[in-house]
Amino acid sequence: MKAHDGIYLDGAWRTAAGQGVIEVVDPADEQVIARVPAGDAEDVDAAVRAARAALPGWAATAPAERAARLAALRDVLAARKDEIAETVTAELGSPLPFSQAVHAAVPIAVAGSYAELAATHAFEEKVGNSTVYQEPVGVVGAITPWNYPLHQIVAKVAPALAAGCTVVLKPAEDTPLVAQLFAEAVHEAGVPAGVFNLVTGLGPVAGQALAEHPGVDLVSFTGSTAVGSRIAATAGAAVKKVALELGGKSANVILPSADLARAVNVGVANVMSNSGQTCSAWTRMLVHRDHYDEAVELAAAAAGKYGDRIGPVVNAKQQARVRSYIEKGVAEGARLVAGGPEAPREQGYFVSPTVFADVTPDMTIAQEEIFGPVLSLLRYEDEEDALRIANGTVYGLAGAVWAGTEAEAVVFARRMDTGQVDINGGRFNPLAPFGGYKQSGVGRELGTHGLAEFLQTKSLQF
Repeated sequence: MKAHDGIYLDGAWRTAAGQGVIEVVDPADEQVIARVPAGDAEDVDAAVRAARAALPGWAATAPAERAARLAALRDVLAARKDEIAETVTAELGSPLPFSQAVHAAVPIAVAGSYAELAATHAFEEKVGNSTVYQEPVGVVGAITPWNYPLHQIVAKVAPALAAGCTVVLKPAEDTPLVAQLFAEAVHEAGVPAGVFNLVTGLGPVAGQALAEHPGVDLVSFTGSTAVGSRIAATAGAAVKKVALELGGKSANVILPSADLARAVNVGVANVMSNSGQTCSAWTRMLVHRDHYDEAVELAAAAAGKYGDRIGPVVNAKQQARVRSYIEKGVAEGARLVAGGPEAPREQGYFVSPTVFADVTPDMTIAQEEIFGPVLSLLRYEDEEDALRIANGTVYGLAGAVWAGTEAEAVVFARRMDTGQVDINGGRFNPLAPFGGYKQSGVGRELGTHGLAEFLQTKSLQF
């Protein structure tokens, strides 16, 4: 797609007040492929004012009509799915088949799910002698990351629009092109002017201005726990709602009764997909001592097959970060069985698929989010030991449990301090709530729980 040289404000592309420019770089070859405006606080203020002006009309729009606009948006995204995939591949670096199957397909499914929810959700109910209404929170400031750029946009914007909220979106500076494509789709779908607004810009400038703006009623942020905590503090001072989807260090627990080969192979694939840039990736594989050596061999072999099958990480800074963690793992005594810190190619921000054995729970690579294609294998003695290790981080976003029966896996999963657990390779469900315990966030995305984040209740007594 052709990059826009403006911001999408009040239903039209307009020249940004900010004079800066963001260069979009293809991480596979390090070449600049586009330039977009670096909007500033003045641009954010204009966008919030447009969203505030459009709020009364959109909030009063019948849910059926809001559903119709979301259905139209889903259809536009579906019609442009190939362009979406190609755009994400160009600015994020993910292989085209993965962009088609995940980066394009999942947002279309999520948009469709909210079109259906907007049409069927009970926005009012009778409770005794009262009528309880669910009303839009107001103006939403949505700040999204680069790792699943369109999915994260749709997971915030679609439920906000379904609820009757208006939105100002500040996408990640690494992946602004698919955000501009989304703005085009919103326009084509007939969403009224001002209901959705897009300001491209830098996080410390446009993102901070959006999070601090007094005209924003809810800040929905996905990104690092460090930034999320600052946003929460700012919002708390203003008694403003937040929805935060933050970091993760998820455990993949393989119980002795599980199909070891399947569990290991699926676990490696989970970590390597999207070049490891997935906050819910199962980056800690926990294996019983009796099966540990076999699991290490299986994981090393599986990772070795991914050499040319994964794309680069998003930028040079991220590449350096991931490689530094690999070096830290070696320095702390973990054993490399696949990959390593050396760049596998001279050009592009590539990182070798890496597997560590002999990792202990206190090591840095077992505690901190790496956000790259790096897997740590940890040995446990019994189920209580496995549970202690699984729950032994500040995070609680996702996880997995493998066992001979679903019932056995569920018993263990219910004791994990995490928001979502896959049982024996359970599939993604766009209607299931996604979000974390502990420092992995506040609130939920997707399905009715995701819609609820953008609603507030009012009761009338009779």
